[in-house]
Amino acid sequence: MAIHTFAAIYIGTYDVSLKVFEFTNRKKFHEVDHIRSRQELGKGTYGTGTIGYEQVEELCETLAQFKEIMESYKVDSYEVCAAAALRDTTNEIFVLDQIYLRTGFRVKVLSNSEHRFISYKAVAGSPVFEEMIKTSAAVVDVGGASVQITLFRDGKMITTQHMETGIMRLRNLLGDRGYSLKMYENQIEEYVNKKLEGFRSMYMNTPVDYLILISDYAGGLVKKIEEKGGKSRQVKLDKFSKFIDKLLKKTLEEITAELNLSDEREPLIIPALVLYKMMAQNVNPKEVWVPGANIQDGMAFDYAQHNKLLASTHDFDADIISAATFLSEHYHSFSPHIQTLSKLSIKIFDAMKQEHGLGKRARLLLQVATILHDCGKYVSFAEASESTYHIIMSSEIIGLTHQEREIVAQIVRYNTLPLDPYEEVADVLSQEEYLCVAKLSAILRVANALDQSHKQKFKNIRIAVRERKLVITVEAFEDIALEQALFDAKTSYFENVYSMKPVLKEKRIYNY
Repeated sequence: MAIHTFAAIYIGTYDVSLKVFEFTNRKKFHEVDHIRSRQELGKGTYGTGTIGYEQVEELCETLAQFKEIMESYKVDSYEVCAAAALRDTTNEIFVLDQIYLRTGFRVKVLSNSEHRFISYKAVAGSPVFEEMIKTSAAVVDVGGASVQITLFRDGKMITTQHMETGIMRLRNLLGDRGYSLKMYENQIEEYVNKKLEGFRSMYMNTPVDYLILISDYAGGLVKKIEEKGGKSRQVKLDKFSKFIDKLLKKTLEEITAELNLSDEREPLIIPALVLYKMMAQNVNPKEVWVPGANIQDGMAFDYAQHNKLLASTHDFDADIISAATFLSEHYHSFSPHIQTLSKLSIKIFDAMKQEHGLGKRARLLLQVATILHDCGKYVSFAEASESTYHIIMSSEIIGLTHQEREIVAQIVRYNTLPLDPYEEVADVLSQEEYLCVAKLSAILRVANALDQSHKQKFKNIRIAVRERKLVITVEAFEDIALEQALFDAKTSYFENVYSMKPVLKEKRIYNY
């Protein structure tokens, strides 16, 4: 049996950890080793704004030790990732340079959406997950710096929201002030409740059946509850809440002993427990499921997917389309016009595979841009494109990287505005990305030109490339004089990008 070994290193807010995985030719993988080193990088990042030289020294020494462990396992591949602790510090570039010079590791610093998507991948392939989201579920990913809440209803992703109320951030903000544990607990409750108030009013109008909790301390918590009677890391809400309440009545030393934590005065356990309790109360599910996976499991899953070592049963692209559709509806822009444009733009894209040379991922970005392109009208009809750009860049769409969001936002911007010279956008787009934006926005403009009246006057649309022309043949059951009159003006941009002329041909349908 062929075995492939992969190592995932994660530089977190309060620890640095290594997981080693083995993949077999049966399309399965399992964890071989897990080593953690407690290093509170977030204390510097969210305290002074920088990671101090002593912390950098300790971090590099730990990573060098991890490298030796990886060599002993003879790993075939590895990846080193970091998120908020490095992303939010002012000396990120210098810390990354020291890590590379002293260990040879190139660290990938993840954006929040990338980080949450990888964590989400760790659980999304599970049959339990697929069953839970069929009705309704909230995935709550609790980290050191922040919390991500992703809501599912009827098997579809509704929204994902990022809140800066992570365990380490709460400890830095409210801890070490000489309060009693009860006062400390009350302050965290009040702070978290205030943060969740808007989310509750906007997205929690109907009950949620399941809370899926992703967090380091939650695994040990549920194991303790299961010892008293439970099943497969799933517990009823009342049992979950009562156990946390019971723990919070104890001293810090008693809590850490009860949960078998290595530090007898674990400083992060109180904010973690209160945060779990508040999330459970606000989501108010029937059951809480703690899958026990973390971002490193997601890194392994992501690596296996890209290298065809593992088959995925979950449609992550469908999540992206679902989230984009909900966002469009939220800004009152999703309509028959948007649905028509989505079909048209994809039909044009598919007919031009040889001409644009873009792949499956670009096709998905075009779909998302088409769904979202009218959102800005909710803010301003006069500045709709710019408003839409800012809405997209301010919205979390799990599954899209920050740079992919930038591409989508630029496609929408240039759907109506003149394309800027590359030099003016070189700070946010590479040349390859700029070409992608130009090609996809040109396709979106042509699709838009076919439904200027927003009345969907066509059916049986045929699109083909013939002799350097994009020939669009439509069967019209209404007068299309408006579309024909504006077609040339709306498609001249397409001609500049592709050196190809779109041609609209009408096959009139007569009703007798």
